[in-house]
Amino acid sequence: MALILSLDTSTTVCSVALHRQNDSSANPLLGCYELFIERTSSAMLTTLINDIVGQAGFTLPELDAIAVAKGPGSYTGLRISVSTAKGLCFALGKPLLAINTLMAMAEQVRPYVPATHLLCPMIDARRMEVYCALYDTHGREVQPTAATIIDEQSFADELTQRPIIFFGDGAEKCRSILGVHPNAVFPATTVLPSARTIGQLAIDAFDQGQFEDVATFEPFYLKDFMAIKPKKPMF
Repeated sequence: MALILSLDTSTTVCSVALHRQNDSSANPLLGCYELFIERTSSAMLTTLINDIVGQAGFTLPELDAIAVAKGPGSYTGLRISVSTAKGLCFALGKPLLAINTLMAMAEQVRPYVPATHLLCPMIDARRMEVYCALYDTHGREVQPTAATIIDEQSFADELTQRPIIFFGDGAEKCRSILGVHPNAVFPATTVLPSARTIGQLAIDAFDQGQFEDVATFEPFYLKDFMAIKPKKPMF
């Protein structure tokens, strides 16, 4: 029965979860902490890790694997969780699992969606650009993860064929453009990435031996980092 610690700081949510694979239980989640804050630090993440493992009655050496949201998402956020996960793997001698952030977001919604619909998780990438992908209700990828600039033609072909549920912190800014189509659905509640579903998907990845090379693994940034240049002084 694998014990898996999952981390996600790919957006403004800092979350950790602990899952224990157990054939006798339909819910392997032992615990989850989520902090909805603007700035995440490695110190906050480390505190949550120690708390969730200890309060579940385990120690870090008892973990069987570390799972992390690999991206896309915030450049700084991804670096924090990935570097923490890799540090734990090196220190404890545990394998690393990496889960696509958008796929894990789709997993939050998938059980509640009619089979006729597609799922489109969106992460804000500034201006009218989003990180997004399309999944069916079986969790299968229909369109791969991409950085997409949303305009009136976005998803035009797909929307003529079946309803699409757009969700995530990038979806709201697209509502005025995509919402005019009768097959475009926008939930009332914002769905944000969480280690809860990172861990769910990590159980299957663990069973299939989909481990990363800890030494060479890098986050799935999707775009090159662009620093914001400071404004020149007026005088």
